[in-house]
Amino acid sequence: MKARPLAGVTVLEMGTFITGPAAGMLLADLGADVIKVEQPGTGDPFRNFKGGLYSPHFQTYNRNKRSITIDPKNPDDLAVLDRLVADADVFIQNFRPGVAGRLNVDAARLGAINPRLVYASISGFGSEGPDRDRPAFDTVAQAASGFLRLLVNPAHPRVVGPAIADAMTGFYAALGILAALNERHETGKGRLVETSMFEAMCHFNLDDFTHLLSAGQLMGPYSRPHVSQSYVFECADGLWIALHMSSPPKFWENLATAVGQPDMLARPAFASREARIAHYDDVVAFLAPIFVTRPRAEWAAELTRLEVPNSPVLTSAEVLESAQAKALGIEVSDPDGPHGPFRTIRFPLSFDGERMDSVTAPPVLGADDADIRRSIERPKHGTSRG
Repeated sequence: MKARPLAGVTVLEMGTFITGPAAGMLLADLGADVIKVEQPGTGDPFRNFKGGLYSPHFQTYNRNKRSITIDPKNPDDLAVLDRLVADADVFIQNFRPGVAGRLNVDAARLGAINPRLVYASISGFGSEGPDRDRPAFDTVAQAASGFLRLLVNPAHPRVVGPAIADAMTGFYAALGILAALNERHETGKGRLVETSMFEAMCHFNLDDFTHLLSAGQLMGPYSRPHVSQSYVFECADGLWIALHMSSPPKFWENLATAVGQPDMLARPAFASREARIAHYDDVVAFLAPIFVTRPRAEWAAELTRLEVPNSPVLTSAEVLESAQAKALGIEVSDPDGPHGPFRTIRFPLSFDGERMDSVTAPPVLGADDADIRRSIERPKHGTSRG
């Protein structure tokens, strides 16, 4: 792994499921030494899968980490944890309010051990308010923040898509941690960094709130695609192609050429951007029968030739086989993973042209118990960075 801007930063992550582990993974991808602190015997509940402790869900958010098993209710184990805290830069937990205190890992106690510690606390609904003790999972947070209604088809209401709220909350937590580490260079002091799934998704849903607060407009699931002029059409081979036409007239002029309808823009529904927004369904009704006459590859080639913004709606397997993914080295692997080769998607940032070009597979439970415990028994040489 070439680019490691967080090399020298030590992170203790007592995270479970997604939000805490996602924050830890982002820091690990940037080069931090992330030690995942797990319950002996079972570890992160996300490990559990078909009688084993290495689920695909767990693998997603726990690469580039080490694992140590510690029961903080056990005095000997707590002493080990305290030794780790004394030299750490960051501590991450995503327990419900009050749980950290019962486990002896609350911010006040750990901050007293290490005043330079950046302590990140992630919850479902925040540390105060009437909903602070409510259990929160991805769909709950999406719904409570107003975001889920923008994804649900009103005619067929079903939850769709990945765990956006979980992942985004981890991103926001990592951003807060980085800000606190930067401030610590000046102050020499740590911070308590707090966020919740509810707060994170309200901010992620910013465009929806801005339209409400600035224009009194309550957005719905079709608001953005109508305004952005975004479409998905089925092709002759049953595959889909997506178009994002936006506002430049040349996109529509070239689309008219591509679909063999030179007079298309003279139709009332196509006459202007405002007309296309108002008559979105009519635009779809006109174009859909045309797109279904040719296979997707032909449409993609023609639209690309005419510089109409488009892409086939790809599966993850198709993405990895694409020339662009290969050119950018999107897939990285660890050939020596504990259960065979581990393949994943690299971190998306580059630094001076250097990018993450390798990965360490997620650890099996307690894989680094002996090494980490030995390391804290050695004499200390220096302190943590920054």
